[in-house]
Amino acid sequence: MAGAAAGSGRQARIGLVLEQTLVGRGSDPFQYGAFRGLLRAKRRLHVQAKAVAPSPTGVGDQFVPPFFQLARQHYSLVIGIGFLELGAVSRAARMFPHERFAILDATRQDVPHSPPNLEGTTFHSEQAAYLAGFVAASMADKGPKPHVVSSVGGIPIPTVQSFIAGFEAGARRADPKIKLLRAYSGTFLSPRPCANDALSQIDHGSTVVFDVAGACGLGALHTAKRKGVYGIGVDIDQSYLGHFILTSVVKNLDVAVYDFAKRVVHDRLRTGGNLSFTLKNHGVKLGRFSPLVSESLRRELIPLARQIREGKLQVPSTVSQSH
Repeated sequence: MAGAAAGSGRQARIGLVLEQTLVGRGSDPFQYGAFRGLLRAKRRLHVQAKAVAPSPTGVGDQFVPPFFQLARQHYSLVIGIGFLELGAVSRAARMFPHERFAILDATRQDVPHSPPNLEGTTFHSEQAAYLAGFVAASMADKGPKPHVVSSVGGIPIPTVQSFIAGFEAGARRADPKIKLLRAYSGTFLSPRPCANDALSQIDHGSTVVFDVAGACGLGALHTAKRKGVYGIGVDIDQSYLGHFILTSVVKNLDVAVYDFAKRVVHDRLRTGGNLSFTLKNHGVKLGRFSPLVSESLRRELIPLARQIREGKLQVPSTVSQSH
């Protein structure tokens, strides 16, 4: 029967714990990808799907109640998103040892106590970001000196740092003398801090701003557009914002959610490890290119991407201290 876990005799049920209730591509691109994957699993695999967000007035760890709610209802798999939910998913997995959990964009080792009934995920965002950095520096070099590109991160957690590390390495590959600026807003939510960081970077010569800050990062991209410089999108394809978006570093959370759902449906889900998503298995990629990016520049990316997929080009996932 469609949507049934093999041998279970009942329909598979997938629960997703959101960071906040706003999940549109224009409000929170990070969790929008995961939500899109849940909808796809519901439509194609015929699973029961439920997304739950924490109460904004909750006390303590606001993510604990949604995890407990889905676990008590015996969902086939309860999926969390990102570093903000690590403590809550750890508590839930230990409180409900016979239920199964997964966390997107974090490894099982990142979760306190590394529960055996939990599966983590690793997205090698640095691989796609390397290609975006190459594009950014190549475009910056077309203008007058100094040639500067920049990144606006949210909180400097490992998953943000991997984007920035890859971006800066790719930019240096295109131009070893490129000047790199880096800032962290301290939030993934409010657009204003990222807008301010981007404005400061542009004032210091940046002609390409890379957003690595979720909903906050939309403020950086809107500032780039307003000031007439280029932007690089993040998490989802943000080309819809305009031609100033050269490309986007896409982290396919939807691919991961759908993959988890397929494993549940076919009774192939194992917990206690980590699923890995790379350029090779389409877990990360570049979004659509702006028409401003020439065909010749796009062709330069082909051998670089091939080398990364074949393991011949190792891209750093941690940022250098000097930039």
